[in-house]
Amino acid sequence: MWDKPQALLLIANGLYALAGLLVVYGVLYVVMHLPVFPLHEIRIGGELRHVTREQVEAVVKQELRGNFFTIDLEASRRAFEKLPWVRGASVRRHWPDRLEVVLEEHVPLARWGSAGLVNVYGEVFEAAYDGTLPMFYGPAGSAAEMTAQYEAFRRELRLAGREPSVVALSARHAWRVRLDDGLTLELGRDNVAQRLGRFVAAYAQTVGRMGHVDYADLRYGNGFAVRQVANAAGGEPRG
Repeated sequence: MWDKPQALLLIANGLYALAGLLVVYGVLYVVMHLPVFPLHEIRIGGELRHVTREQVEAVVKQELRGNFFTIDLEASRRAFEKLPWVRGASVRRHWPDRLEVVLEEHVPLARWGSAGLVNVYGEVFEAAYDGTLPMFYGPAGSAAEMTAQYEAFRRELRLAGREPSVVALSARHAWRVRLDDGLTLELGRDNVAQRLGRFVAAYAQTVGRMGHVDYADLRYGNGFAVRQVANAAGGEPRG
């Protein structure tokens, strides 16, 4: 190879180019890590009702590291999403010294058993909340289905002037709903929408006039049975 000057020239040029790239990389690395590009502003956006200023400041002080160029945007996003009420976060740089953070909060829809909350997307999360919410009880992984069914129940029951306060789904996929006046509806597993629709259509002329009804079994073919506080209705449901 030493007797081939053209090949040697190509190799030498390649080494010079590599050396030049390494120098440029080194200079850029040093410049980017100099304290001359600090973040002077972190702007927080989003409709925030539960995330506090103190929580945001704690994330900024404890989790965010680096200057404008070196800060890890993905790690910063994950840090904000650790906050209990944050459903999602986006983090972007804005030249020359600003970081923009947009937070999306969970919107609570119901309580999940005795431990968590369910948002409007049917996702379970854990956060402190002292407001009034309906209760969901169901198997693990059923929150999304229960959210969709709850909305259907609520739309239908509003026609009777009632609201669901408790929605329960059994392991056998049977539905039970307690209304805001304490009345419990046994809906079962099959034809749930039709059963509830039949009940709502007859409510004003039947249960709505009776008073002191605490239980209604809707699992009959052509009607439903009710139980008053001191008087249980007879008959066997069809399942």
